[in-house]
Amino acid sequence: MEKPEFSIIIVSYNTSDVLEVCLDSIFQSKEHNFEVVVIDNNSSDDSVEMIRENFKDVVLIQNSQNLGFAKAVNQGLKKAKGDFYLLLNPDAKVKNGAIKKLIDFAKRQRNLGAVGGKLINTDGTIQASCYNLPSVKNAILEFWLGKKGAFEKYYPKSSKPVEVESIVGAAMLIPMKAIEQIGYFDERFFMYYEDLDWCRRAKRLKLKIFWHPDSQFIHLHGWVASKVSQLSSNRLRKSSKIYNGLLKYFLLYSIIFFGQKFRGRKE
Repeated sequence: MEKPEFSIIIVSYNTSDVLEVCLDSIFQSKEHNFEVVVIDNNSSDDSVEMIRENFKDVVLIQNSQNLGFAKAVNQGLKKAKGDFYLLLNPDAKVKNGAIKKLIDFAKRQRNLGAVGGKLINTDGTIQASCYNLPSVKNAILEFWLGKKGAFEKYYPKSSKPVEVESIVGAAMLIPMKAIEQIGYFDERFFMYYEDLDWCRRAKRLKLKIFWHPDSQFIHLHGWVASKVSQLSSNRLRKSSKIYNGLLKYFLLYSIIFFGQKFRGRKE
């Protein structure tokens, strides 16, 4: 079998319905010379059966327990054979040409850490998918001084690819060379912050992160998290403490909490 040019890595947990749509969009996107690796985190729905029945070309890794996102992604990265890895959420749908545009862009770049596609809501509006790396300064700018996008997610007002500090992992293309330099995702993160952490490590090595507006994916934002909604907020807090450290975590929490109270009174 010919070595794939790129590998699409999808982590799934009870996502059968949207995963089927996602896989359909991949195989109908007229891309060539690729492989799809799905890591199933012990789903209790029919995800595994659906893949085996309808997508026989998919490389399936079936876990006996839910290992979380970072560990599962690393399983996929270690299994994948392409020169580029596209991390793709199961609730994302590939628009025609989206992956090729990311690949073509990545091939032209030097010192590339990752490039993210433009995420589109089902109503056609643009979904925020970029972050400035969290800092006390940015928290003050957004929650006390009202500068939108300083701390929270945003999307660039640009019609051309633009360098950013961080992108979300819902549609994130990473060159194999970047993994060799940066390493795998930090498995202390079960869910949330693993993409921010990876981008931060890339920036420390002077590798660039980009957002590409011409590469578009329809994304059902929050659908995957809704499957484990009772645990999501706890996992978010735990991951934030790992990423920021306890002191910075509580400082940021205070800035955000009292900033929202202060601005709420003003408004």
